[in-house]
Amino acid sequence: MKVAITGAAGLFGHGLAQVFRSGHTVYPLTRADADITRADEVEAVMAKIRPEVVIHPAGIPDLDICEADPAKAYLVNVHGTRFVVEAARRIGARVAYISTDAVFDGLKQTPYTELDIPRPPTVYGRTKLRGERITLSLPDSWVFRVSVLFGPGKTNFIEKGLRRIAAGETYTVAADQYGTATYTLDAAEKIREVIESGRFGVYHLCNSGPCSRLELARRAAELAGLDPVKVIGRPSDQMGRRAKRLKYAVMEMAALQANGFSLPRPWPEALREYIASLSAVKPKVPASQL
Repeated sequence: MKVAITGAAGLFGHGLAQVFRSGHTVYPLTRADADITRADEVEAVMAKIRPEVVIHPAGIPDLDICEADPAKAYLVNVHGTRFVVEAARRIGARVAYISTDAVFDGLKQTPYTELDIPRPPTVYGRTKLRGERITLSLPDSWVFRVSVLFGPGKTNFIEKGLRRIAAGETYTVAADQYGTATYTLDAAEKIREVIESGRFGVYHLCNSGPCSRLELARRAAELAGLDPVKVIGRPSDQMGRRAKRLKYAVMEMAALQANGFSLPRPWPEALREYIASLSAVKPKVPASQL
């Protein structure tokens, strides 16, 4: 199967390309290949490679950037998605859109399912929800909602913290954000399984088990042999962020189960594997101890 992956230079795009190369012909597309905000460039590259499936994680993932510049967020996350979907429609390709838990309002106290009504309180969440609806206008399409990502290929929440701690600094994270975590390689494997099955629809996708951002960062430090006390928890409303953060964003993977798919492994197992791959993250030894 010929698979085009947008945003291949990004964190999830990198993981998707790595996984789909096993058994499929992959076209990893970056901005140099086609700027998704330019319909002519997107249409030209899709017409040239004629993929059977387009996986679309490209966009602006930073909540604060989106909140500061809504016009840019809508241009990239909404119109860019529309251009990708329309180009895919013209060549008869199916589309898998990578969405987010940020489409929800964070007000529930029980896990969000695919049947819950999205009510995003941020510009980022609203643009991603629009992208979902554009994608689902195709009958043969998928939407995968993921949560906080970690994995190889690009600095992320976990690696950023470990490098700070290894350099002798502290790492401040939200103590009151409760949700799920997603190892990009595990998620990419499950996406491949779902796409190969041809079972279309909306899927929640993350590693099994809820966790807070604080718990995730501290467990990562422990697994890396670093001091977890260096991870400092602080209320999210005291961290000076422009965009609102969801206090509760746990996702239940009901659609995966209903369609007969096994759930990804627990996040601590995936985190352990990821940390083991980060050989460059080591505690900094003071010169006096050398």
